Amino acid sequence: MTSIVISGSGLYTPSHSISNDELVASFNQYVDAYNARYAEAIVAGSKSQLEHSSSEFIFKASGIKSRYVVEKSGILDPDRMRPLIPERADDEPCLLAEFGIKAAQEALERAGREAGDVDLVIVACSNLQRAYPAIAIEIQQHLGCVGYGYDMNVACSSATFGIGAAADAIRSGTARCALVISPEITSAQLNFRDRDSHFIFGDVATAVVVEAEETCRSDNAFRLLGAMFKTEFSNNIRNNFGFINHCEPEKPDISDRLFRQNGRKVFKELLPLVGRVNQEHLQKLGLRPSELKRLWLHQANLTMNLFAAKKLLGREPDEQTLPIILDRYANTSSAGSIIAFHLYSDDFAPGEKGLLSSFGAGYSVGSVILERC
Repeated sequence: MTSIVISGSGLYTPSHSISNDELVASFNQYVDAYNARYAEAIVAGSKSQLEHSSSEFIFKASGIKSRYVVEKSGILDPDRMRPLIPERADDEPCLLAEFGIKAAQEALERAGREAGDVDLVIVACSNLQRAYPAIAIEIQQHLGCVGYGYDMNVACSSATFGIGAAADAIRSGTARCALVISPEITSAQLNFRDRDSHFIFGDVATAVVVEAEETCRSDNAFRLLGAMFKTEFSNNIRNNFGFINHCEPEKPDISDRLFRQNGRKVFKELLPLVGRVNQEHLQKLGLRPSELKRLWLHQANLTMNLFAAKKLLGREPDEQTLPIILDRYANTSSAGSIIAFHLYSDDFAPGEKGLLSSFGAGYSVGSVILERC
């Protein structure tokens, strides 16, 4: 069977960052205005009084201190509380493509590849900007890649599923060299008026080059030892935004068309599934958890990551074993585990192994085990 490698990775980080203090100040202004506006209804019991948020609450709940965003003025405006993103003409690169191109260019450079070497582009992310044409085909056009491209969405597991799809395409002979790109503009689908979730997400883009080991030009490639995937249906993480909304009767509350989750149920139901998939994958490959130098986990929540790592390793993870980037990036959906890999993989010696694992809505779990070539 053809040996597959990740020969390069790329990361694009927007220039704007929002601290917890900035976010809380905006949110609390909104809360005060809401409570004043509906004071009589709150006293009458027909509306509930909103509570302030705090930086301490956010960090304790998530481990997040700040997040990068595509645009911050609109988010911090208590009368708007969503990014201010102007519409672009059809002949301009869309915002998602722009993010993806920047990450892809770095991945190609690190892999020692030109865009013309790529004959498969997969845009694998949670939040696709439009239904069609595919963002992947737009990126293919702007970069100058050949072959074909398509978009895929498995929520926060999209990047790992995309790596698996790219590896399968190369093994089957339908592609030689693939780009798996995860541009995530998650701030656009976040309800910044919801105290329990307004702090969760950040914007970013990642990319990896996937190819056969025999064609690899990189001196820092990682061999794909195995990939395992699992999905089980759940409504506990959901976003109902879509083109069918255009046909629905109008309603004043459209919060269901933004991100929403039942965090307690997600923790209780999803983490055991993550543990089972990763443990089964290691057993299938004849590996022990102690043979893993590093865990590049989905960056959703600090408590979840620590729990998942401890369950797999049988011990408390240290910072070297479990790098955390969500403190400054927040939850970047499918890009999170790739950010961790991109920033914390250069110190691997040949033969050292790591686990790239994602988990999220669906439920979906992706497990990719890598070995430094």
